[in-house]
Amino acid sequence: MSEANEFDCDLVLHGARVVAPAGDVDGGGIAVRDGRIVSVGPDAELAAWRSGANEVVDASGQLLAPGLVNTHCHAGDSLFRGLVENLSLEAWLEKVWIAESAILDPHTTSLGAQLGLAENLLAGVTSVFDMFWFPDTAAEAARQLGMRVATGGLFFDGVGIDGKEQAVRLDEARAFCETWRDEPLVTPSLNPHATYTVGPQQLEGVARLAEETGALVTVHAAETRQEQSTARERFDATVLQHLEAVGLLGPQTVLAHCVHLEPGDLEIIRATDSTVAHNPVSNLKLGSGIAPVPEMLDAGVRVTLGTDGPISGNDMDPWLGLRLAAILHKGRTMNPTTVSARQAFDMATVRGAEAMRLDTGVLEAGRLADFILLDLDGPHATPLFDAVHHLVFAAGRADVRDVYVGGRRVVENRRLVHLDLDAVREEIGRLAPRIAATLEGAAG
Repeated sequence: MSEANEFDCDLVLHGARVVAPAGDVDGGGIAVRDGRIVSVGPDAELAAWRSGANEVVDASGQLLAPGLVNTHCHAGDSLFRGLVENLSLEAWLEKVWIAESAILDPHTTSLGAQLGLAENLLAGVTSVFDMFWFPDTAAEAARQLGMRVATGGLFFDGVGIDGKEQAVRLDEARAFCETWRDEPLVTPSLNPHATYTVGPQQLEGVARLAEETGALVTVHAAETRQEQSTARERFDATVLQHLEAVGLLGPQTVLAHCVHLEPGDLEIIRATDSTVAHNPVSNLKLGSGIAPVPEMLDAGVRVTLGTDGPISGNDMDPWLGLRLAAILHKGRTMNPTTVSARQAFDMATVRGAEAMRLDTGVLEAGRLADFILLDLDGPHATPLFDAVHHLVFAAGRADVRDVYVGGRRVVENRRLVHLDLDAVREEIGRLAPRIAATLEGAAG
């Protein structure tokens, strides 16, 4: 047996256009060992690594970039895509919950989780922060697919759609954290729905449990004007003031939306080092508004990107969200320099990774090897002067060819490696008539 040498590694990709921290590398790649990147650079610098690699991949004609991070998602809701339309959030939720109550159980939720997470993975998303019922189903689906997920106990007042009483939720969330804490692809989280569906006492319990377990936290916050009005009426505070008062804010917390911030809210987010998940597609489609992202960035707030669920945006296309994040605010401010392409790309990659406590989001030595390969043979990729501008303003999910998580290929030539997606789609297709019937007779 030959002696090991310093250049032994599991995988080398070469010949690609690389989105590296210091700038584009045209004709380069990466080397991976034990799930982490050990070298990034021009092909000439990778020659020694190629000689010691177990697998060498020629990525010529492709763009090598970090995997995307989706910090707000309800993957299991893929079962209800297109079922409820043309309503504002509050009226929309009433109908959504009718359908979910009628359909969801561990098996059907597992189908939705597989479909929704597969949609993310095929689009180049390597990590998802998911909030949904029966969270073990999302954890299992992510483990099967080979992608990363943060998920955990969902908190509502009263009896939830999962049929469980409020009194058991903290204990069940604690058990989830214990069960999944050693799974490398799963990050346990605590997921209170919102301040209008979860009372102060339960929110305080979530805050204590987060401190006890070290779990991440995510919550819908200031998504609509009505939500802010409700917080004023119930708590004599803004949504953010209330979340701060119950102890839920901090570097562990991702706040979904933050569209309607009131004076002082932005400073609360910044001072507590909380994260905002910007969901432009969902906010626009539901008529909720446009989040003040430029103001957040100027204040030093960590802003990330989410797709929200497939019933509020109808698909979970991270590239559409990325492009909107980069152009929507230019139009609002009438300033073409507002939210640069690099800022938007960072929201979709390294900022999301930071929020989820993942050592990913950048192609550099020492990081986890979560990356994607995109084809550059389309007319929209010719010529290509700057890779980040191409990714933000021109690329799309159809360009994503291969996806790697921890150095393992989980999408190959646009097909999932570890899941029979056709079988999942067929079973959901058989379920579709029952789903459609859930809203028959419901008030319009």
